Amino acid sequence: MAAQMWTCTGLRWSPEGPELVWSGGRRSALTWGKRVAFGVREDTVRRCVGARGHACPTRTPVPARSTGARCEECARLDRAHSVAADTIADDPRPYRVYLAWFGPGMVKVGITAEERGPARLLEQGAVSFSWLGTGPLMAARRTEELLRAALGVPDRIPYAQKRAVRAALPAGPEERAAEVRELHARAVALGNWPESVRREPCQVVDHMGDFHLRHAEPATGAVTELVAGGRVAGELVAAAGPDLHLDTGGPRGVLVLDTRLLPGWELIPAQQDGEITVPVKDFAARQDGLF
Repeated sequence: MAAQMWTCTGLRWSPEGPELVWSGGRRSALTWGKRVAFGVREDTVRRCVGARGHACPTRTPVPARSTGARCEECARLDRAHSVAADTIADDPRPYRVYLAWFGPGMVKVGITAEERGPARLLEQGAVSFSWLGTGPLMAARRTEELLRAALGVPDRIPYAQKRAVRAALPAGPEERAAEVRELHARAVALGNWPESVRREPCQVVDHMGDFHLRHAEPATGAVTELVAGGRVAGELVAAAGPDLHLDTGGPRGVLVLDTRLLPGWELIPAQQDGEITVPVKDFAARQDGLF
């Protein structure tokens, strides 16, 4: 009998916590202490996942280390219909501008649809954040650009940098909130905000508990890619953004699995006590800034 195959579409954050989403819409809740174990089917390659709910017409192979899992054409189509691309000017939904903190000296400004609540911040791995203002999409976008320039903060931070600072985050929530409070005060004091954007008071939300980071040992390395026939197994001890922190129970200790590496592969059940047999990069040996 052929082994059951799964196709993962990514990690999502619900009010109850992180969930793995599978093709067809089925979800697997990820609770602390849960064993995560799977293998990659032998004699298979990673293929493009398509865009905007449509399958890739050519099922093009994509690089194992890609976090997008899309071929060039599908990536272009997906990008063209995203809020980040500034191509959806007539979206009637209200948007929120926010400040997100990932570690000391690592703050960004961004926007998200108000109806999504804090989901976007959890997906990005923001350790703490505060809303700055609420208004129509294009006015929110103009506010984002204004604050990015005035505060000297980016609108994007490479994910490897966010991951690298997690082992040395300040222990106290007030320490983690300090930079957000300072930048929020500077932001609302600026006088040239778009009139249609309502400024929000500073209320810093801390995600250390949601991510379970303060209860987990620091990670020693990260999975860099999946491979045909490879296996992953470990106990979930923390999660942040798309990352699962898995205690392997062996000399490797806690390893990070970026779930953006999963889509496009055909996955099968694996022995929960099996070893990890996919490429791993040791954080201590990090030279190129990728992991």
